Amino acid sequence: QVDRYLYPMRLSDDALLDVMARFQAEMVKGLGRDTNPTATVKMLPSFVRSLPDGSEKGDFLAVDLGGSQFRAHQVKVFDDGKQSSQLESKFYPTPKEVIQGSGTELFDYIADCLSDFMETKDLKHKKLPLGFTFSFPCKQTKLAEGVLLNWTKHFKVRGVQDTDVVSSLRKALQKHKDIDVDVLALVNDTVGTMMTCGYDDPRCEVGLIIGTGTNACYMEEMRHIDLVEGDEGRMCINTEWGAFGDDGALDDLRTEFDRELDLGSLNPGKQLFEKMISSLYLGELVRLIILKMTKEGLLFNGKVSTALLTKGKIEMKHVSAMEKYKEGLSNTKEILTELNLFPSEEDCIAVQHVCTIVSFRSANLCAAALAAILTRLRENKKLLRMRTTVGIDGGLYKTHPQYPKRLHKVVRRLVPNCDVRFLLSVSGSGKGAAMVTAVAYRLAAQRKQIDAALSPFLLSLETLREVKHKMRTELEYGLKRETQGSASVKMLPTYVCGTPDGTEKGKFLALDLGGTNFRVLLVKIRSGRRRSVQMYNKIFAIPLEIMQGTGEELFDHIVQCIADFLEYMGIKGARLPLGFTFSFPCRQASIDKGTLVGWTKGFKATDCEGEDVVDMLREAIRRRNEFDLDIVAVVNDTVGTMMTCGYEDPNCEIGLIAGTGSNVCYMEDMKNIEIVEGNEGKMCINTEWGGFGDNGCIDNIRTKYDKEVDEGSLNPGKQRYEKMTSGMYLGEIVRQILIDLTKQGLLFRGQISESLRKRGIFETKFLSQIESDRLALLQVRRILQQLGLDSTCDDSIIVKEVCGAVSKRAAQLCGAGLAAIVEKKRENRGVERLQITVGVDGTLYKLHPHFSRILRETVKELAPQCDVTFMLSEDGSGKGAALITAVAKRLHNVGQK
Repeated sequence: QVDRYLYPMRLSDDALLDVMARFQAEMVKGLGRDTNPTATVKMLPSFVRSLPDGSEKGDFLAVDLGGSQFRAHQVKVFDDGKQSSQLESKFYPTPKEVIQGSGTELFDYIADCLSDFMETKDLKHKKLPLGFTFSFPCKQTKLAEGVLLNWTKHFKVRGVQDTDVVSSLRKALQKHKDIDVDVLALVNDTVGTMMTCGYDDPRCEVGLIIGTGTNACYMEEMRHIDLVEGDEGRMCINTEWGAFGDDGALDDLRTEFDRELDLGSLNPGKQLFEKMISSLYLGELVRLIILKMTKEGLLFNGKVSTALLTKGKIEMKHVSAMEKYKEGLSNTKEILTELNLFPSEEDCIAVQHVCTIVSFRSANLCAAALAAILTRLRENKKLLRMRTTVGIDGGLYKTHPQYPKRLHKVVRRLVPNCDVRFLLSVSGSGKGAAMVTAVAYRLAAQRKQIDAALSPFLLSLETLREVKHKMRTELEYGLKRETQGSASVKMLPTYVCGTPDGTEKGKFLALDLGGTNFRVLLVKIRSGRRRSVQMYNKIFAIPLEIMQGTGEELFDHIVQCIADFLEYMGIKGARLPLGFTFSFPCRQASIDKGTLVGWTKGFKATDCEGEDVVDMLREAIRRRNEFDLDIVAVVNDTVGTMMTCGYEDPNCEIGLIAGTGSNVCYMEDMKNIEIVEGNEGKMCINTEWGGFGDNGCIDNIRTKYDKEVDEGSLNPGKQRYEKMTSGMYLGEIVRQILIDLTKQGLLFRGQISESLRKRGIFETKFLSQIESDRLALLQVRRILQQLGLDSTCDDSIIVKEVCGAVSKRAAQLCGAGLAAIVEKKRENRGVERLQITVGVDGTLYKLHPHFSRILRETVKELAPQCDVTFMLSEDGSGKGAALITAVAKRLHNVGQK
């Protein structure tokens, strides 16, 4: 009969999976900015962004309001490697006149209790951080600020709703002149539970309360939380799941008894899920069911006692006692007799059965909602199987003989792909508030240290203007005959005196040497209406022993590669004009003579510096004696880039490389180039601006990390600007910062791994990947794992921030230099506004997610009278070299005519 009566309370697994799906949908609604206002599950951000990592230490206070008693705690956290802590507490009653009086009375009472506690513990002379556990729904905008949304659990204090409870507590504390307390965190008891368990088990990322009230919280990915700015890392979300179903979503599962209980409650129509689960209501549900069954003559011979008619007469403690099966029916009989009901054995069995069904349904519903949270966590992490820990607190879970076992069993059945450990929290809400405060304290101290490390990378607009002016000064020095010798920006004439006009045609060879690879190309240029450029190329590697061997070996290797290519293309007999892209600083006396000033980018071949590279190439061809070539032009890759874009856009008069190296060239008026005879027309100047600052003029912005990178490089003291702006060095700067932060204990648990000690491990491509906006922190962690760095979520955020600071500075410095050049072009032309195109190449510009944008913004800011278009070059060093050769041939022919 009881079974038939309570059939609607029995929930099948299918029904529970359905509840789980409904709850998942509610969570998504609560997280969305547009859907949150109508969501019943409020998904409140707690601003707790980090779990304890074991390095917390110090003395903390906590006060805890929300249950039947008010508590004050002192928590000592020891940094002894064992994660130990010590808790001392004192309990104070919460009188009815306080929990149903005015706000001022409530907060004064809390402050008085805290003052008394500090007196008894002899703490009044100390300044201590305090965590405030406030177990009611609050809307938080930061960690130490929370506006009360509504009271729950029999609390009805006037004048507190819609106000910030932290400032009310601070006001009350200020009245006590003898104590100095800093309220650092407002914490919900659920979050406190998760944090307490998180201190003992780092896998704990869910908190669950099943007691007078019920609630759950968990660590959500920031990118899914629309209500809070920022996408980095995670934040604990307090679901406030008690209100699930307030919109009617659970009406098909609510019984007539649930409806009757709700009507008689303090808040009809609200917290409907909580009313089906929490211990505050289960006793009352049991009473309503027994009352109806008695009235229908199914129990106690139909005799209803006054006690059975009295609301609240059956409490949770009675239900728990009646479900102690080991004690048979004796507890049940005793309790029913106290209610003036004279039960038979059948009555006792029936009532015990009612208790079981009511509390079992509570565990089932709780398990379904928890399973939804666990599934969401697993999906966020993109795992097939997940191991995690749920921290649990609350009277129902702790005191009911069967509840924990039932809950665990159902959760495991609903989410078979989650291995869940349930960890009982000891003094969760009090110690938890102290742990949140301890973590906040640690993070604030860490923040200060990280800001101190990265602040030298933040360049003000003033500083960037200064860099622009200094660059301009150095450009002028490099162009003047008397200062050119000592100038740090060499301003090398390239003898390229024109850009393409579209009449170029023919077959050309191009060689491209400038990095770890060497290319040989055949380029066919057509003019007229069917203007086009066709290219065929082959890439050859340059082994390290050749890069750093003798000059003869290097050029013999190059000629060997050319021979292979000519053979491969079947053009060994043709004497083709050749353009040689040689991406190292050269002093040119004419377009086909280039003396190497000094190696860069890891090359160290001997007997080359001070020699003419065209002669060295010709001699190597002669030594081989297999073919002959007409070497027309030696070209820098930056000039090649400008020429390639100039073929498409005649307005392109500047070339920029932002890749492994960093350099700029531009068309300068001949009259300004004192080191070359003649005043007519223009010539392309290869600035070799990487050496900017080698004279110490930008030492004020170089950091200790820049100095370390410079000292450890192949050419200490040289190319200082390049070492702050180019791809070859940015990863190395990042590595130096990471080592420093790790030494300070801010990263990787203070352990410098073997791989982090290796120079060059942090390639610039990793910067581009880590800074990509589309990349979740999980993927950042994977990249760091590939580098042998085992990082937590917090580590990943810091690494991403470091990468961002280094690459942003690089782009801004590069922009400041470029602004100096476009301003010079504007003054050369004598115009109010300049429209000009910059041809750009280089992996940093092309592949880094933010570099190009920041560079463009900086140029716009520092050269407001110049409208600069940036054009991506398609193969400047190959196609560009061929075009320069073609232009040189055209101009040569014109000269002869």
